[in-house]
Amino acid sequence: MALLKVKFNQKKRVKLAQGLWLMNWFSVFAGILVFSMGLFLKIELRKRSEVMDNSESHFVPNSLILMGILSCAFNGFAGKICYDSLDPAKFAKWKPLLKPYLALCFVFNILIFFVALICFLTRSSLDSTLAQGLKNGMKFYRDTDTPGRCFMKKTIDMLQIEFKCCGNNGYKDWFEIQWISNRYLDFSSKEVKDRIKSNVDGRYLVDGVPFSCCNPSSPRPCIQYQVTNNSAHYSYDYQTEELNLWRRGCREALLNYYSGMMSSMGAVTLLVWLFEMSVMVGLRLLHTSLESISNPEDPECESEGWVLENNLKDTFKSALENLKKLGKFNQVEAGAEGAEGEEGGKTPAITTVS
Repeated sequence: MALLKVKFNQKKRVKLAQGLWLMNWFSVFAGILVFSMGLFLKIELRKRSEVMDNSESHFVPNSLILMGILSCAFNGFAGKICYDSLDPAKFAKWKPLLKPYLALCFVFNILIFFVALICFLTRSSLDSTLAQGLKNGMKFYRDTDTPGRCFMKKTIDMLQIEFKCCGNNGYKDWFEIQWISNRYLDFSSKEVKDRIKSNVDGRYLVDGVPFSCCNPSSPRPCIQYQVTNNSAHYSYDYQTEELNLWRRGCREALLNYYSGMMSSMGAVTLLVWLFEMSVMVGLRLLHTSLESISNPEDPECESEGWVLENNLKDTFKSALENLKKLGKFNQVEAGAEGAEGEEGGKTPAITTVS
């Protein structure tokens, strides 16, 4: 028994073709939207590529861009088919191509569904990418005189100001690295010498943070240095008082920003997938309803359209059998070629009679 079997007359076939033509052009605009989302996400990721460990995060925008281009191509082609289906003479040239085209549409819809899922599932990989990238970026914060790294201080400062964050996981991350360049340290000072000697790696570590960690909304002037020294500031206790530094780490801030963006794009892509599926089903109904016309010379006669000629179980069995036959056919061909090679390789024996 056919799946989603529908009876059509000429009027219904014309309405279906016209409706599909319109839906295909809406799908072209949806493809442009998906392409634009991918392009926007790629630009946003490139803006902060210096604080990302690798380029794996670009898989999502690249996939969205590709799906957008394919959507425009597939739906533009389908729109032409639907327009020509109103004229039996024009539609005749598309008949041999419809089955392969519908198979490609099916594969395309699987891919676009996969891309939509990836948009929701990339949070963990993005988390590790940002964690390592920010850690490396903070290490290079002081290298303002090193070619290739001199921009890192500005990048980190602008990032902390824009996203209202501090450090990788929090402001205490700055206590574990030397973020002040040796160029600005007085090595004749006893305090500087003692700090460097007290560290195994010879680094100048302080319980301070860059200015970009300061919260301008705080009524108290920013306590940027000696953050953990209560005696250095009047009426201050860093363990109980709400610090006037950003409490959130930049990894969390960026992760929420990008994952929220990707989730929204995933939801839009999922809606586009549903729309594409409805277009593919409609095109299949149009294809079968035109093929099943009993009298091609009478376009006004009734016909039947269906999505699958048999039910899902029978269709699956038939597909498996076809794959098995194809495999056996390839084996037979390979065996025949081997036999021919052996026969061709034999040298006929020549006997001489003296």
